[in-house]
Amino acid sequence: MNHFYYPLRLSPVLKEAIWGGHNLADFGRNIPMDRKTSESWEIAAHPNGDCTVINGIHQGKTLAQLTHEMGANLVGHWGDWALQRGKFPLLVKLIDANDRLSVQVHPKDAYAQKHEGNELGKTEMWVVLKAKPGAQLIYGVKKGTTPEAFQKAIETGHLEPFLHFVPIQAGDHVCVPSGTLHAIMEGEIIAEIQQNSDTTYRVYDWNRVGTDGQPRPLHIRQAMDVIDFDHPEPKVVPASLLSDDGLVQQYRLCENQYFITDRVHMTEGGEFNGNCDGSTLEIWGCLKGAATVNGESLQPITFVLLPAAMGTYRIHASADAVLLRSYLPPIEG
Repeated sequence: MNHFYYPLRLSPVLKEAIWGGHNLADFGRNIPMDRKTSESWEIAAHPNGDCTVINGIHQGKTLAQLTHEMGANLVGHWGDWALQRGKFPLLVKLIDANDRLSVQVHPKDAYAQKHEGNELGKTEMWVVLKAKPGAQLIYGVKKGTTPEAFQKAIETGHLEPFLHFVPIQAGDHVCVPSGTLHAIMEGEIIAEIQQNSDTTYRVYDWNRVGTDGQPRPLHIRQAMDVIDFDHPEPKVVPASLLSDDGLVQQYRLCENQYFITDRVHMTEGGEFNGNCDGSTLEIWGCLKGAATVNGESLQPITFVLLPAAMGTYRIHASADAVLLRSYLPPIEG
């Protein structure tokens, strides 16, 4: 076994927001009960949150440090890009929407680099871990929405008629390209895989105020620059079956230029054999059941990072399990 490149476990970075709560404690996160914890950054190397390795010989190092030290041996073909930008490519988080989030949008790379310094755009995807009965997401604008009508609705504080609502339940997934207007609503816990970015443009915050008694800042000009009005009411694309050997079923959830995410269902005793051959890192997360990755335990809800240079690995299901597997496609350009 390679003791330098091995499944990396990371300590989460907790975030606080007015829409958060205490529900992530149900997923084993040690959250303060006197604060509203909104997010747990599980795999992150961002100036606003940098996770620390908690196992093996790299224990105590941050993910940003490892990205700088390992380069392509950590991230694969994206290594030169990571070193040039000074960034790990992806960010994985848990979101506790105890209350609804703002209606918001994220920019594409070119806009973010021009207006937000060295920040990336933010294409993301959601996997619904928990949702109250009748739960919904906002996903894009409604058909017939024009920028002019949308802008006027923002000014009058009545944006709801222009929002496209989508019903959800636990187990659903939604792919959210940058430029897509969206909001996670109350009573939902989400696992999110995304570009490594923390740039959000709030359009509408339900006319509520922050902890200081003042309305939270909006970013209307930037949002109007980047909202995709040309693709209203986007469709939620179902998972597609990739393989099924009787014990292991693999489904494709999302595929874009930044990441690919699959869902893997494993019957107890089933095995998935892979190879981190230097082309890409892999991030594995356990949603249900239990498994091991080269002997490293995966319990709900936990994630491990496999360095690109790690070599072969084996996932063994010690109980019926549902796993997420995310990795990087070949870099464009």
